[in-house]
Amino acid sequence: MNAPATRHADTDAPATGLLRKFVRVQAVRDDGLVSFDFAIGWPDLSVELMLPGPAFEAFCATHRVERLDGPEDGR
Repeated sequence: MNAPATRHADTDAPATGLLRKFVRVQAVRDDGLVSFDFAIGWPDLSVELMLPGPAFEAFCATHRVERLDGPEDGR
């Protein structure tokens, strides 16, 4: 049995690339954990995550993120 096609309501929301992923580093803690915001599609709608430094770098590479933080963050 085939699942019914999903229909999306017409909205006035701007078109966005849902394949675009964003990261903004908030802090690098003394214990090496990186606190960061991760967003898909809209940089302003994000979740806060924490990962150890090496895992954070792997996460960014895997998801091909666009960095929103500046070079002053040291990462």
